Amino acid sequence: MEQESDPRFVLIRVSAEAWVIHDLHYPDGDHRRVVCRIFEDTPADVEVRWLRDLPLAPRYPSVDDVLESVKLFQNARRATRPIPIAHRPPPQPGRRERR
Repeated sequence: MEQESDPRFVLIRVSAEAWVIHDLHYPDGDHRRVVCRIFEDTPADVEVRWLRDLPLAPRYPSVDDVLESVKLFQNARRATRPIPIAHRPPPQPGRRERR
Protein backbone atom coordinates (compact mmCIF):
# COMPACT_ATOMS: atom_id res chain seq x y z
CA MET A 1 0.00 0.00 0.00
CA GLU A 2 1.29 3.49 -0.82
CA GLN A 3 2.24 5.89 1.93
CA GLU A 4 0.28 9.13 1.85
CA SER A 5 2.40 12.26 1.67
CA ASP A 6 -0.04 14.17 3.89
CA PRO A 7 -2.31 11.75 5.77
CA ARG A 8 -5.53 13.11 7.20
CA PHE A 9 -6.27 10.22 9.57
CA VAL A 10 -3.73 8.59 11.87
CA LEU A 11 -3.94 5.58 14.16
CA ILE A 12 -2.49 6.15 17.64
CA ARG A 13 -1.97 3.44 20.25
CA VAL A 14 -3.01 4.70 23.71
CA SER A 15 -2.56 1.46 25.69
CA ALA A 16 -1.76 -2.23 25.18
CA GLU A 17 -5.34 -2.89 24.02
CA ALA A 18 -6.67 0.49 22.87
CA TRP A 19 -6.18 2.90 19.98
CA VAL A 20 -7.71 6.11 18.68
CA ILE A 21 -8.00 7.54 15.18
CA HIS A 22 -7.23 11.25 14.93
CA ASP A 23 -8.41 13.57 12.15
CA LEU A 24 -5.48 15.90 11.55
CA HIS A 25 -7.72 18.54 9.98
CA TYR A 26 -8.56 19.60 13.54
CA PRO A 27 -6.03 21.03 16.03
CA ASP A 28 -4.95 19.39 19.29
CA GLY A 29 -7.54 20.02 21.98
CA ASP A 30 -10.47 20.16 19.53
CA HIS A 31 -12.99 17.43 20.42
CA ARG A 32 -13.61 16.76 16.70
CA ARG A 33 -10.03 15.52 16.30
CA VAL A 34 -10.82 12.06 17.78
CA VAL A 35 -12.86 10.08 15.24
CA CYS A 36 -13.20 6.85 17.25
CA ARG A 37 -11.80 4.70 20.03
CA ILE A 38 -10.80 1.12 19.26
CA PHE A 39 -10.55 -1.68 21.81
CA GLU A 40 -9.10 -5.15 21.28
CA ASP A 41 -11.94 -7.55 22.06
CA THR A 42 -10.30 -10.82 21.02
CA PRO A 43 -7.02 -11.54 19.24
CA ALA A 44 -8.95 -11.59 15.93
CA ASP A 45 -11.50 -8.85 16.60
CA VAL A 46 -11.66 -5.17 17.64
CA GLU A 47 -14.61 -3.11 18.86
CA VAL A 48 -15.05 0.47 17.67
CA ARG A 49 -16.80 3.28 19.53
CA TRP A 50 -17.51 5.99 17.01
CA LEU A 51 -17.33 9.54 18.33
CA ARG A 52 -18.69 10.88 15.05
CA ASP A 53 -21.92 9.93 13.37
CA LEU A 54 -20.44 7.62 10.73
CA PRO A 55 -22.37 4.74 9.12
CA LEU A 56 -19.52 2.29 9.70
CA ALA A 57 -19.38 -1.09 11.45
CA PRO A 58 -18.88 -1.44 15.22
CA ARG A 59 -16.49 -4.43 14.82
CA TYR A 60 -13.51 -5.11 12.56
CA PRO A 61 -10.86 -7.83 12.23
CA SER A 62 -8.01 -5.38 12.95
CA VAL A 63 -7.22 -1.76 13.81
CA ASP A 64 -5.75 -1.27 10.34
CA ASP A 65 -9.10 -2.27 8.83
CA VAL A 66 -10.81 0.43 10.90
CA LEU A 67 -8.38 3.09 9.67
CA GLU A 68 -8.80 1.95 6.07
CA SER A 69 -12.59 2.06 6.42
CA VAL A 70 -12.47 5.65 7.71
CA LYS A 71 -10.22 6.71 4.83
CA LEU A 72 -12.42 5.01 2.23
CA PHE A 73 -15.56 6.59 3.68
CA GLN A 74 -13.99 10.06 3.62
CA ASN A 75 -12.76 9.61 0.04
CA ALA A 76 -16.17 8.34 -1.11
CA ARG A 77 -17.86 11.45 0.30
CA ARG A 78 -15.60 13.68 -1.82
CA ALA A 79 -15.78 11.53 -4.96
CA THR A 80 -18.74 13.17 -6.69
CA ARG A 81 -19.81 16.70 -7.34
CA PRO A 82 -23.24 17.89 -6.31
CA ILE A 83 -25.92 17.15 -8.88
CA PRO A 84 -27.36 20.38 -10.32
CA ILE A 85 -31.10 20.82 -9.91
CA ALA A 86 -33.03 22.83 -12.47
CA HIS A 87 -34.83 25.77 -10.88
CA ARG A 88 -38.06 27.15 -12.27
CA PRO A 89 -40.16 29.94 -10.88
CA PRO A 90 -43.41 28.90 -9.22
CA PRO A 91 -46.46 28.90 -11.51
CA GLN A 92 -48.47 32.11 -11.60
CA PRO A 93 -51.97 31.90 -10.10
CA GLY A 94 -54.63 31.48 -12.77
CA ARG A 95 -52.16 30.44 -15.48
CA ARG A 96 -51.77 26.93 -16.66
CA GLU A 97 -48.35 25.57 -17.43
CA ARG A 98 -47.66 24.49 -20.99
CA ARG A 99 -46.27 21.06 -21.55
